[in-house]
Amino acid sequence: MSVLSGRPGRITDTTTPGGELVFTIMAAIAQMERRLIQERTLAGLEAARARGRVGGRPRSLTDDQVAEARRMREDGRPVAEIAALFRVARSTLAGYLTPTPVS
Repeated sequence: MSVLSGRPGRITDTTTPGGELVFTIMAAIAQMERRLIQERTLAGLEAARARGRVGGRPRSLTDDQVAEARRMREDGRPVAEIAALFRVARSTLAGYLTPTPVS
């Protein structure tokens, strides 16, 4: 016997057709609420971008610095040395040097 209990005195037996129906309806409503939150969040981000606001952490390196780091790497300099020169972590530099896949 599967029994879900919410508020005191309110019990739904999920082994009965009625209990299963109530549980399914509650799950559908929760899913709909989650989707509405997603839509509203994306709409808010779009509206902010339209106003010129960009979220996220500021970039650590400028485009010129990234180009210079790529040239250094092609010349055979180690990533650790390049990262130290630009005062960023190796993982940060690797993120800039790794090509981004186009989707």
